[in-house]
Amino acid sequence: MVKLGTWLAMSALVALGAGAWTSAAMAQAKSEVSITRQPGILYMPTHVIERQKLIEKHAERLGVSGVTTKWITFSGGGAQTDALLSGGVDIVNTGTGNLLLLWDRTRGGVKGIVASSALPLALITRDPKIQSIKDLGPGDKVAVPTVKVSTQAILLQMASAQLYGADQWGKLDANTVQLGHPDAAAAMSNPTHEVRSHFAAPPFQYIEMKNVPGARIIAQSPDIIGGPLSQAQFFTTTKYADANPKIIQAVRDASQEAQDFIRKDTKAAVEIYKEVTGDKTSVEDLLEWLKQPGMMEWNLQPQGTMKFAEHLHRVGTLKNMPKSWKDYYLPVAHDLSGS
Repeated sequence: MVKLGTWLAMSALVALGAGAWTSAAMAQAKSEVSITRQPGILYMPTHVIERQKLIEKHAERLGVSGVTTKWITFSGGGAQTDALLSGGVDIVNTGTGNLLLLWDRTRGGVKGIVASSALPLALITRDPKIQSIKDLGPGDKVAVPTVKVSTQAILLQMASAQLYGADQWGKLDANTVQLGHPDAAAAMSNPTHEVRSHFAAPPFQYIEMKNVPGARIIAQSPDIIGGPLSQAQFFTTTKYADANPKIIQAVRDASQEAQDFIRKDTKAAVEIYKEVTGDKTSVEDLLEWLKQPGMMEWNLQPQGTMKFAEHLHRVGTLKNMPKSWKDYYLPVAHDLSGS
């Protein structure tokens, strides 16, 4: 959002000619890059990028000086995409479902930059009568970050189609309630709360299994989709990308450096995550959880996203079926081996 004083200053530049105004406006736009993310350790590359000022570093290397980044945390992807479409933020980092939905509804006006992580999501329950997804009854509530369009909500749709038939993909939609992961974890810890199941992102499934009596995993994203699935990726409007190609390249380069850092010095990365987020979980617990299967899937390339697109198109959520993942990712990522 442009403040009144900034707008008046920019308007005054009209007298200097259109060329001068355009240059000044572009400089203003590039000075601060606003980026959103959600809670959870699967966003750890963004915490490393923030703390080590990697976007600023790579932008400077590419010839764009004076860049600063503003990081904003949202509880769910829906609020992030609203902020992106309204022009309130420049770039978001959230799930595959939100990226595909915006790409479709804007007719290609929103596209991915690079992926951040493909750590497994887990459906946790504390309800003793629920041993599998099949046991979810009409009154059983499942917390997801955003109903219908979050990665977790779509995974439930895919699981429902697998269990009950393709035409029953929406059977469990009515079970979902919208809660950000921290609020869902609090609900799971409250014995009287109606939410007794949570489709969680790391580290919340491990926190709940440690602290909530009877909590256990009944399904994970790789079981449903058949492999890793990108849970977090940077994406932006093509308008912003076209106006700021070096910022887009800097985001890619910063992401690569952050992912390499996490693999090289996981303990230092975890400490950065704790410092930035305020997570009180011990370093020892987080490091142990990151040793679990799939918990070090930090990759630039999108993983499993076309399977998501196929489901969303089949059920009518996507009006347009992409021919490949490159349709909804910017050219900056096209050299990667995505899926």
